[in-house]
Amino acid sequence: MPEVDVEKLSGKVKAAILLITLGPEKSAKVFKCLKEDEIEAITLEIANIVTVLPEVKEEILEEFYQMCLAQKYITEGGISYAKQVLEKALGEEKAFDIITKMTNSLQVRPFDFVRKADPSQLLNFIQHEHPQTIALILSYLKSQQAAQILSELPAEKQAEVTKRIAIMNTTSPDIIREVEQALEKKLSNLVIDGYTTIGGIDSVVDILNAVDRTTEKNIMDTLESEDYELSDEIRKKMFVFEDILILSNMDIQLVLRQEIDNKELAIALKGSSQELQKLIFSNLSKRLASMIKEDMEFMGPVRKSDVEEAQQKIVNIIRRLQDSGQITIARAGGDDIIV
Repeated sequence: MPEVDVEKLSGKVKAAILLITLGPEKSAKVFKCLKEDEIEAITLEIANIVTVLPEVKEEILEEFYQMCLAQKYITEGGISYAKQVLEKALGEEKAFDIITKMTNSLQVRPFDFVRKADPSQLLNFIQHEHPQTIALILSYLKSQQAAQILSELPAEKQAEVTKRIAIMNTTSPDIIREVEQALEKKLSNLVIDGYTTIGGIDSVVDILNAVDRTTEKNIMDTLESEDYELSDEIRKKMFVFEDILILSNMDIQLVLRQEIDNKELAIALKGSSQELQKLIFSNLSKRLASMIKEDMEFMGPVRKSDVEEAQQKIVNIIRRLQDSGQITIARAGGDDIIV
């Protein structure tokens, strides 16, 4: 019988041999954790296997055990910690192979070690980097962590970095690896297949929703003067119609006292949640609430575009109250800001 090169076996074949080695009872438990198409693919491989050499079973079982250990170490201390432990136990080459497989199979995010770093220490390290480099790093951080760093950057850099995050789309793995190497040489061997989608408007909104009001205003004012379309797109996502739920009754009443057409309010509410409708009606007079409910009932189906347009007009009113500082919104970080 010819010698089998385990390294050349596909993942499905290895999985099939592993389940054969584990036996029916343990394999059944594994199958419960798999998707239907995965079960079908592995079952087909099992059916096609006639015999497996004992040394092949042993090698695959050992590889599986090492992968489990690696996952345990990653959970405990991240990729860098796992790599250090595995290098001591198995040697640099074997550790590299296992970490590479784990990176591919678990789709570990780049800059994993940075996400565990203290923001103030990280700030000292990156604040003098090019805005594009800072934008790349912040795109991979948790929103609160990125917000803290962004808030402490020089004012002239805040808007520039924010803009670069917003327009970032795909980044070459080579560039990501180059930046990673500058931050942490121990992670320079991570393998990242294909291009990684990062940044974008949603990323900016998450970060700006976590920064303090002064930083947010500085960034948005600068962006508005440099790229109005981009700043407007960001603003549209920073406060949406359903966010009215987080306003106080006093603030909602203030908004409703503005020039809002009753028909437009009815259309806007037509596409909102029952919870929001109930909140709005509770802040209107019984007579006006009854009229709007009747309008909603008799207007029938409404085009989505009409609902969005009506909701946006009300959101714009809330934004116009922003400069006068009349509406207070409680942010996720726990601090109230004037919007």
